[in-house]
Amino acid sequence: MAPRFRAYINLDFSLQEESGEQARGSVKAAGTEVVVSLESIDALMSHRLPSLGDMRPLAKTLSEQGLTVVVDGPEGRIISLGAVEAPASQRVITRSPHIRLGKLGALAPMLKRGRRPSGNGLTLLPPGTLLPLLPTVKRRIPRRITTTHYTRGGGRPRLIFVQDTGSWSGQVPREFNLAAERVRIGSDESADLQLPGLDGVHAEIVHNDQDEYVLVRHGKVSGSFGPGSTSVLRTGARLQMGQWCLAFFREEFADHGRPFGGRSGGEFAYQRPQRDPRTGALEQDGSTYIR
Repeated sequence: MAPRFRAYINLDFSLQEESGEQARGSVKAAGTEVVVSLESIDALMSHRLPSLGDMRPLAKTLSEQGLTVVVDGPEGRIISLGAVEAPASQRVITRSPHIRLGKLGALAPMLKRGRRPSGNGLTLLPPGTLLPLLPTVKRRIPRRITTTHYTRGGGRPRLIFVQDTGSWSGQVPREFNLAAERVRIGSDESADLQLPGLDGVHAEIVHNDQDEYVLVRHGKVSGSFGPGSTSVLRTGARLQMGQWCLAFFREEFADHGRPFGGRSGGEFAYQRPQRDPRTGALEQDGSTYIR
């Protein structure tokens, strides 16, 4: 594509800094290449330098116009922007085909500035890497135990009415969403889930502070959970109450139970205890460890 603009410049400049340093140089152009030559970069280093991210839009615009701007320092060429041919090795660093880095000797002062711990200035290059390159893998890193928990009450916790293959009509099973913090199940008119044939309040499902859904028995309830008057429900747990069979489900990303990231069941024979970051309690996995 033919260049849209041409520049003809012959300018010498001298800038006096408040610190007393002087920045001297020249700007010359005779066509599509503008060359900025600096006698010293000491004054330049006292200011915030543009980052590669700052220069990418400018370099692209210059390239579209067919122009090139190069910056030379006392040690040689520092950088070229615009209609340049950047090698593939540099594009990995600059993330632009329109930026070509200059000599390492000319860039060295900026690299050294990038390694300083203080200051908010940004350099033209990321901080230097030790050569030869060393593996970045560090063994025996203490890693925090995490879960796949999403948000409180997330995962659409619900009860699904279970039907066997002999009685299933092919219709989608009935569901009851556990939207309330306490759901009462029974035959009483005040029950949230009314099921004929059960006690007035046969059972409750409570959403506790640990974001668990806990079954509280008042009448006879059997199913796939441990003994006791209360049981934490996990996805797939069945509740048999009289003639009614219900299954608890919660989407995988929010279910605390293993193998989804929680403390019960799953994977292999023994899982080490985990400390719940929300309560600080050390919780077992419920399995038997045989030495």
